[in-house]
Amino acid sequence: MNKEMYKLCKWAIDTALKNGATDCRARMSKRRFVEIRYRDKKPEIVKEATTRGLNLNIYINGKFSSQNTPDIRQTALEDFIKKAVENTHFIEEDPYRSLPDPKYYEGRADMDLQLSDPKHGDLTAKQRHDVVKTIEEVSLDKAGEKVISVEAGMNDSEWEEVILTSNGFEGTKKTTDHWAGASVTIADEGDRKPNGYFWAGARSFEDMPSLTAIGEQAALRTLDLLGGKKLKTESLPIIIENRAVGNVLWGFLSGLYGGNIQQKRSFLADKKGKTIASKLFTIKDDPFIKKGFGSRLYDGDGFPAKKRTIVNEGKLEEFLIDWYYSRKLECEPTAGGTSNLIIPPGSKSADMLMKELNRGILITGFIGGNSNSATGDFSIGIIGKLFEDGLPVQSVAEMNIADNHLNFWNKLSAIGNDPWKYGSWLTPSLVFDDILVSGI
Repeated sequence: MNKEMYKLCKWAIDTALKNGATDCRARMSKRRFVEIRYRDKKPEIVKEATTRGLNLNIYINGKFSSQNTPDIRQTALEDFIKKAVENTHFIEEDPYRSLPDPKYYEGRADMDLQLSDPKHGDLTAKQRHDVVKTIEEVSLDKAGEKVISVEAGMNDSEWEEVILTSNGFEGTKKTTDHWAGASVTIADEGDRKPNGYFWAGARSFEDMPSLTAIGEQAALRTLDLLGGKKLKTESLPIIIENRAVGNVLWGFLSGLYGGNIQQKRSFLADKKGKTIASKLFTIKDDPFIKKGFGSRLYDGDGFPAKKRTIVNEGKLEEFLIDWYYSRKLECEPTAGGTSNLIIPPGSKSADMLMKELNRGILITGFIGGNSNSATGDFSIGIIGKLFEDGLPVQSVAEMNIADNHLNFWNKLSAIGNDPWKYGSWLTPSLVFDDILVSGI
């Protein structure tokens, strides 16, 4: 644990209590962020920023406020904390606002999740620029004569936090991440200018994927958009590509949150323990994946992270309820959000699934859209490929799918073997039967 950050948090809590706070939570954080962007083989953005700050949650007999400051000089903080406590007195009382019962802090795992690259500080400016140049060159070459522009980039960051509470919680986290990719624009029929992208990342710079593969994917995914058009409206099978699954899944997950349940805005509020989807639909949450983007030892309330099964073979097992809404709902808290969300993969690739289906649409991306957490209704624009005889034959654009989550997830019929690696949602490609796709 960073001793200086720990001391500051401890002092801030003691100062808040001396000024009249009933309880206090202090979080000290600092972040170093570096970003480089190239366009037309020239640097367009080169920036580096180091930020730090203190966040205080002040509790005074049911009254609550959250205050932030980047000025962590002790002389300035004394006045800041005094005023923060004074201002909290003017806030309307909320009897459900409190720090968690300390019993919920118990049982935290003790392990190294390898979330920080020890060599991150050795990364040089030249290495960063070389990464971006390589990706840009590969993308330009692969996109060929139709290319209009390529914007390539890399960013990396180092994050550290210390959290203390007046009722006994202590937590610390240090992470690094590295991201690189490109956005490509090409010329199409008429004045259409399709734009595609591909980005990938890793906690450790050494674990980054091939720069050539990143640049090629950015170009190929853009070239796949050429000739995109509407097709006639019909019901047919769809495959949602792994990296695009989250655009639909988030709408389902919105029904699981304690806030939506308590405020009567959840279509899943009365569905716990019931089958609400295909038996193929399972969602797990695993906070202990080494180097995972969502890995953690504790959540936002300070509760110890645990492996959980949210949906098991179509049956809803668990909601996402933090401490505050557990008090309002008079139930046990679970966690206020997910860590590494996993849909267990199947055994077949997306290409194999297309061959088995013979005809359908492979959805590679979504545009716009909305999802109603109260009813479960959703509508979203799609882009992708029509496939026939198991092979892509026509780019699809300006089409739409609309359904209800309680109906849609029951149509899940197959799962790919290709979980998306570059994020905290490890979702494979998913097949759905008999989906109405609206076009002409």
